[in-house]
Amino acid sequence: MHWNTLKVFRDRNASLYLGGVIVSGFGDSAMALAAGIWVKTLTGSSSLAALVGFCMWLPTFAGPVIGTVADRVRRRPLLVATNLALAVVMTAPLFVRSQEQVWLLFAVLSLVGTGMVLTDAAETALVAAAVPDELRGDFNGLVLTALEGMKLLAPPAGASLFTAFGGRTVALLDAASFVLAAAAFRLIRVREASPAPRTGRVWTAGTAEGARYLRRHPALRSLVITSGTTMMLAGLSSTATYAMLDAGLHRSPAFAGVLASLQGLGSVVSGLAAGALMRRIPERTFSAAGLALFALGVLARATPWLPVTLGSSLLIGLGLPCPVIAALTAVQKYTPSELLGRVAATANTFVYAPTGLALLLGSGMVAVLDYRVQLLAAGASGLAVAFVLTVKGRVERAAASAGTRAMPEAQEM
Repeated sequence: MHWNTLKVFRDRNASLYLGGVIVSGFGDSAMALAAGIWVKTLTGSSSLAALVGFCMWLPTFAGPVIGTVADRVRRRPLLVATNLALAVVMTAPLFVRSQEQVWLLFAVLSLVGTGMVLTDAAETALVAAAVPDELRGDFNGLVLTALEGMKLLAPPAGASLFTAFGGRTVALLDAASFVLAAAAFRLIRVREASPAPRTGRVWTAGTAEGARYLRRHPALRSLVITSGTTMMLAGLSSTATYAMLDAGLHRSPAFAGVLASLQGLGSVVSGLAAGALMRRIPERTFSAAGLALFALGVLARATPWLPVTLGSSLLIGLGLPCPVIAALTAVQKYTPSELLGRVAATANTFVYAPTGLALLLGSGMVAVLDYRVQLLAAGASGLAVAFVLTVKGRVERAAASAGTRAMPEAQEM
């Protein structure tokens, strides 16, 4: 396999973008955990603490509307301005001193969640203009690897800072991360196409164009649906983790950290190899293979044997990023620039929004059913979708090949 990882780091735009994503992701992950602890400390309510994550996730449903903004202005200035605005927003938690001001945390995190949806759309569009085509698969893999790494490092850092210095320190850290991200995006050198000229229509009239484009593009539609299915099944299966540790392995809840570390290791390997693999196999095959690996890992967790469970975490980590990387790369590859913000935001909605619903469903299932039921259901569903995706891809390639052979024959007649 041909690896372009070093080329990504040597590319000015790619390395600056990666740096911006890393620092911003670190601050957000640290703040997300610290905010939950902060709310729990001030109110004593576990349900209110859990609401913190919901506030950051909820704006995902508005992705098609928010993504429209990314198609109305130049993406690099939008990223700089949004990150600076979020840095200002993150100063509001400095005024939280009692449970009467807890609403400020919810408001701030809702705004941060909205900003993340907007920046995700703008970043996807900017990458298409700033990063060369031949590096894009490797680049997207590295971005996902970096974000997964931040999810492992930032939460403990946020919890430690909160314990030592309080929540306001973590808020300042997140504000600083937004400023650094804005600086990184400001230094990117890119010639962006002018935004599409505005028509007489209300600007929200074009909101549905992203969904229409995805629906009419067979390759993108399949990849986005597969990615969304994978994330939904991941949410469903993850809610069985603590029941599996208790009833299946007879381990303490803290052992979940070991499983998370192995999954993170798998995601790092998968992200580093993604670009090289996608140059050798079709995007659909790469996505289906990743989903199949993930599904096998989930099924293996139904076996109450520690070595198998440890291996299953590695398999889940290897497979889970693949459909997401394939879908993101395809969106950047096949979408016209003037639609890229809306299509990217709509795709993110289809990919990530069902995860929250799956978490709610899984929480209900694990309360009334044996944990193995949802593991088997999630694993079997994943294998079924991977099989259908593979068969459909072979049929379409065979049809395309037959059409290519028929063209010369038609010309001879």
